[in-house]
Amino acid sequence: MDISLVVPAYNESGNIRQFLHAAQEVLGSTGMSYEIVVVNDGSTDDTLAQLMLLIGGHPELRVIDLSRNFGKEAALTAGMDAATGRAVIPMDADLQHPPKLIPLLIERWQQGFDVVLCRRASRDTDHWLQRWVSRLFYRVHNAVAELDIPPDVGDFRLLDRRVVEALRLLPERRRFMKGIFAWVGFRTTVVEFEADARYSGTSHFSGWRLWNFALEGITSFSTVPLRIWTYVGGVVSLAAIGYATKVVISTIVSGTDLPGYPSLFCAILFLGGVQLIGIGVLGEYIGRIYSEVKQRPIYLVRSRHGFSVDA
Repeated sequence: MDISLVVPAYNESGNIRQFLHAAQEVLGSTGMSYEIVVVNDGSTDDTLAQLMLLIGGHPELRVIDLSRNFGKEAALTAGMDAATGRAVIPMDADLQHPPKLIPLLIERWQQGFDVVLCRRASRDTDHWLQRWVSRLFYRVHNAVAELDIPPDVGDFRLLDRRVVEALRLLPERRRFMKGIFAWVGFRTTVVEFEADARYSGTSHFSGWRLWNFALEGITSFSTVPLRIWTYVGGVVSLAAIGYATKVVISTIVSGTDLPGYPSLFCAILFLGGVQLIGIGVLGEYIGRIYSEVKQRPIYLVRSRHGFSVDA
């Protein structure tokens, strides 16, 4: 197989038919053999039913039905584990990732690049809050992490088979795919595109989910949030020593005065808040350790359809 499309699908019943039609039209024009691996990530609508209706007339379609909703990162992993193509292209089913860009990705791959990134030229189709959070995330992450993540580059990209095999060597259960893609390296180039509006439905990423996604990314590839509390503790300790010195000197020079309850109350609240924030950051990392040591599988497959041996 030359090309494998990997498509996570969660409640995409309004998009999946149109997406498959557009993808097949573009891939058919390349003259290369291809497969489309759609991972049904525990959809609660009729996404799976539509795929089952389509699979009989489309021998290039493969369907993986996960046992429940494991999240997009796990669905991507499941699709890439099953893909057999010499090049693998992960993309969304909502048509914001335009299939018409696929021939350009293949062209760059044939020129010798192992990874072809797709960078959004603008984010005009996103809500203003989503644009702001995205810009802030990339700035903070790239400032504190050990490696940079290219801004405005999502999961839409082409990966050579060597890259896919390298990704399969990474064992972590809580997977931040943007960082994992960047970590493996390989020879990379970038193409820009204009994202279209969703063909149907709305984004599944709320503001709260985006915030948690950002925390996942930062704690996955940086220990700076842990290290910074050493410096915070040092600054607070120096401030306490300085204030204690002032009190001693003031007492010697002016005599003993009655300490004020408001200042004591504020100091207790401040130090308590600093400690709780530090414990919270520590808890994020301990939670990751807890998830990893249990060694649970990244995903579970309920059924597979369209493969040489269905399970």
